[in-house]
Order: sequence, then C-alpha cells, then structure tokens
Amino acid sequence: MTFASALPVFALTIVKIQRIKCSLAHKYYGRNAAGKIFWTAPPHFFTLIYSRLALATEISTLDPTRGIVVACSGESDAHIAQSLFFAELVRLGIDTYLQCHKGLRQDALCLHMQLSQGCIDAWMPGFHTLDLCKRLGLRSSSDRDDLSREVWLTMLASPLILTFPSAEELISAVRIRVFTVEAARKTAMDFHTTQAERPKDSWTYHPDTGFTILPGKSLITALQEATQPDLSGQLYSFSCYRATEYVLLLAIAMEAEISNPALLQKLQAQWETCAVMSGRFHDVFLREYGSMHNPLPIGYYIPGDRIWFRNPDDASSDVAGYEGSWEFYLGNDQFPNFWQRDKPFNLRSKCIEIYHWRHATYRDARNELQVDETVLNAKIEETRSKPQQAEDIFQRMFRLRDPQGIYDQGGCMDTTREAVRQVRPETSDIVMPGRY
Repeated sequence: MTFASALPVFALTIVKIQRIKCSLAHKYYGRNAAGKIFWTAPPHFFTLIYSRLALATEISTLDPTRGIVVACSGESDAHIAQSLFFAELVRLGIDTYLQCHKGLRQDALCLHMQLSQGCIDAWMPGFHTLDLCKRLGLRSSSDRDDLSREVWLTMLASPLILTFPSAEELISAVRIRVFTVEAARKTAMDFHTTQAERPKDSWTYHPDTGFTILPGKSLITALQEATQPDLSGQLYSFSCYRATEYVLLLAIAMEAEISNPALLQKLQAQWETCAVMSGRFHDVFLREYGSMHNPLPIGYYIPGDRIWFRNPDDASSDVAGYEGSWEFYLGNDQFPNFWQRDKPFNLRSKCIEIYHWRHATYRDARNELQVDETVLNAKIEETRSKPQQAEDIFQRMFRLRDPQGIYDQGGCMDTTREAVRQVRPETSDIVMPGRY
C-alpha cells in the first residue's frame, strides 16, 4: 500500500493543541552516554496531549504531495518523534498551525506533517514565502527564535515532500539552516574572480590540494576567521561560490560539534589533507530539490537555501564570475551582499543588479571581457530613481531561467534549491572523498 492510497483509509487529523508553557516543552532535554540528544516527557505530558487532542481534533485530508515526512521504526519511535516536534513547535508557539498524520508511505510507518492550507493561503499564497515575516511580524533578522519559526513554517509549507530518516535528522536540518543564515549574515569578503587568500596563521595553499588548514588549527575557527572580518579584522579575497561553500561547511561543522563529533573529526581531517570544492563539494555535502521538469514555485524559499541566480544575458555571462550569482536565502526577503554586508539584497534589487551586468562590460588591456563595478553601480542607482523602469526590469528577470546553453526569454530565477545532506551518526550520508 502506498502512502497516497493509504490516506483515504486512515482518519487524518488536524492537531490543534493549546500552547503549553515553554518550561514544560524545553525542560526535559538531555544527552545519553553515546552523546545522542534525547527528550524525556515530563509527568502527565502524554495525558495532557491526548486529552487536548480529544477536545481539539477535527477530521481533514492531508495533501500527500507536500510537507514533511519523517520515517519511524515503529509505534514507539513515532510517539517519541511526535513529542520531540511538538515540544519545539510549542516552544516556538506555532504548534496550532500543524497538521500531523501517522500512516504508511511505501509500506513503512512515518509521520506526515504540513502547514494547514488556510495558513498557506493567508501567509504564503502561491507558496510565495518572501513576505511571510512581514505578514506575521517576525524579526528573523535579529531574533533566532523568529528565524527558527520562519524555517519551520516554510518547510511545513513545502510544495513537495521533504523526507527525513529520523526526527533527530529533521531537528538537525532546521538547526543547520539557522547556522547557515547566521554565518552568511556575518560573512564579508573582498570579491575577486582570479585571486584568493586566507589567514596565514590557519591556512596554507598548494595547487594540488587547494586551501587547507594547518594541523592543530580548528576548522570552525579557521572558517570563521576567513569569512568574518569582525573576528579577523581583515577582508580576504575569494569568489562568491567559494564563500557559499565556506558558510555551508561552517554550519555543518557547528552542527556536527553538537550532534555528531565523529563527523566533525572527519571534516577536520579532510581539510587538513585536501579541500573539497566546486562540483565535488556539491556532490559530497548537498542535495538539490526541484528540477527543470518539476520546478519549485518561483517565490518559494526556505531560510538557509543555497540559490543560483542565472545571468540570462549571453554576452555578459562570458565574464569570469558573472555567469550568475550564488546566494543564500536569509529569510524576510533578504539575500546576503558579501561585499557590502550591511546592505543585503532583496529579490528585486538582486534581479536589477544582475540585469545591469550587461551594461557594464568592457575589454581590458588583454582583450578580456570584464565588468566595471563603477558603471554597474551608476546603472543600478539610475534604475532605483525610475520606479517604472525598475518594475519592468524586475518583471523581465523574475522568470524561470532557460535550460543550460540557451539564452532566450528566460529570467534569472532557478528551478531548484540546495540544502545540506544528512548529518546524524545513524543516518548521515556524507562520505569524505579524501585526497583526489
């Protein structure tokens, strides 16, 4: 029996539980001898939960194509997973918006959770998540709990199924997204497409292995010093693509320090031996959701997503480093500006910037195509002063991109997003390549 065919058979419920005080939800976390974080229900917790379910349950139908699915090894595992999720969602005050069903998916027991359709229609119509913070009054730029709320709500609203092998893996995935956003907000660099540098007291370079960390130097500290000038007191030169790799690697390492110290040791050993970069970094650490054939809704973003904005102009896309722009979604309609950290992009300003790359190209003394940043900034400022022109440019760019190699009527918006793979000891699918 498939999950979809099982749905009409099972009584599906919208769980509407009155909020429980944060102390009840958060007081009973612990760590066992193996280092695994667990949550123990306080006295009478399940009596309280089930009594409220009996009073506040209504029958509904979950959409089998969207939301979050968590695999469970059995009934006991499912109950523990439910208690873990509700503890966190109660703490954040968003439990009342959750639909949750325990059932079968491909003959395996799982929990299926999603945001109610009414909430999606009100807060994220058409799965457009950029205005969620504005609609709910969330301050995710400055409040970690609000950022966590935005991550949970956008994941629960996912237009496709997000699958996790355990409740713990989902909790880690949310935390990695929070770490990613926080690290990206602190990151600043001196942009250069052909030059690169790192703090010399932590890093060394060899053309065969790339930038590696010196033995005995902490990977987490080395990444922070390379990307966060508030710690190092200096800006270092590297591309935006490498910057996104470092931000993601830092978030993975920070989560591994909490939930999988063995993985952190492997990361440390890898970067002492050989840097994992570019396509191999993507293959080892990331997974992609959405596709050209099944694109995500154009305005759907989860904080912590890595995103590709494509340059849809054939000529200017030949400039090294201007083929497109790698970014993160920070939440609240913001994307980092690694060169002017205090001036993050919103979606509109990012589209306008990429559009004007075509108007700032020139050939240098070696006849190589370049982009003049002074001309570019002047074009952007001119457009900002002309609202109708800005709207026309945005509408031209706010289209799904053309397939690779085609430059026609597509815009700069990608059809997919990227997120970190699994990291927990029992379920991690990250395999270090060693020296290659």
